[in-house]
Amino acid sequence: MDLRQPCAEQVLRLIEKGVRISNPLTIDIGEEVSVDLISGDGVKIYPGCRIYGEKTVISAGAQIGYEAPATIDNCQIGPKVELKGGFFHRSVFLRGSSMGLGAQVREACILEEEASGAHCVGLKQTILFPFVTLGSLINFCDCLMAGGTSRRNHSEVGSSYIHFNFTPDGDKTTPSLIGDVPRGVMLKEAPIFLGGQGGMVGPLRIGFGNVVGAGSILRKDYPEENKLILGKAHAGGVWGFVPRTYANLSHIVENNVSYLAGLTALEEWYRWVRKGFLEKEEFGRLLWEGLLDKVSLAKRERVTRLKGLAEKAHLAASSRADGQRKAAGVELSEHIHVVESLSSAGGSHDAGAQYREEFLADLSRVAAEGADYITTIQALSAQSREKGVRWLQHVVSSFCGEVSEAMPSLRLFKK
Repeated sequence: MDLRQPCAEQVLRLIEKGVRISNPLTIDIGEEVSVDLISGDGVKIYPGCRIYGEKTVISAGAQIGYEAPATIDNCQIGPKVELKGGFFHRSVFLRGSSMGLGAQVREACILEEEASGAHCVGLKQTILFPFVTLGSLINFCDCLMAGGTSRRNHSEVGSSYIHFNFTPDGDKTTPSLIGDVPRGVMLKEAPIFLGGQGGMVGPLRIGFGNVVGAGSILRKDYPEENKLILGKAHAGGVWGFVPRTYANLSHIVENNVSYLAGLTALEEWYRWVRKGFLEKEEFGRLLWEGLLDKVSLAKRERVTRLKGLAEKAHLAASSRADGQRKAAGVELSEHIHVVESLSSAGGSHDAGAQYREEFLADLSRVAAEGADYITTIQALSAQSREKGVRWLQHVVSSFCGEVSEAMPSLRLFKK
């Protein structure tokens, strides 16, 4: 190894710290990478791996590249994470999460504790709550998925599943909520099962406890819970196609606003609940900051996509005879700034403050010295969990309510 090369110096420093690197000549580490942010406790980097980014963090016990070479770029990796092969960019992986070979995890993804994906899984702008499990050969971008209580009772996505997140009109206003944030963070809800070789045409909302049969393509919301859902195939035929009709504009906007509201609630949860637990860990403060960064990225992405839709809907509305739909398109364009303002401000941080303080008081009483996040949340009483749900649901409702008032022609959340 040529010690004159910055990369070689980085590798040698890691070896001196105790990082296990069996074939140092095959490892590429960027000059910008801080060796101080890579733990020397049980970390193993297998041959062929590349590590880049000044914000990269690798915690104790992490395993990188066991099944195939892996590229890590500005990711925050928690303890005992296994990234077995693929490309991982500007995402967070919390304790015990894992991805198999051939993974492509792009920006703004969060895998919480013990969430996992098998081989050849593509993610971007995706958030998986604890224990959520993805099979193989999956494209699951622009989703948030919750549900389940343990590794034996977890939400799952079957192999060869697709979340369809791009429309013929070139829109990506397609985020789907599978479960929700206020109840999902409590880790007590029934798991959701999406059967293999199926798909969802976003933006959709799916309730807890639902089981979707293999091969089903979902094209509408199923907010009810504990149902067996079998998707119906389209009948064959050829019809005329008129671009940018936006006949379901209210549905699209409503589900996007719901998603943004959920992200705002998740941001509050991270600020008030996650911080204390993560700061007990090595590099925990950086993992926490990474979580907030990814939620911020996710919110900006959703606002950008919604603004793009608003511009198109406004143009389409100018040539439309239908008065109601025309008004809705114009209204969305003229008041999209309300959504942007609420999102950039993180919503009202005083929303549900009373419930928040009551919940945090209960949480502090339950949290034993050194108890981890999962154990503590699951030890909460039903009454304490209800306080937390009320807090976060108030954040969601406040966000959605302000948008609804600003856009009456869209008739959001009127069902």
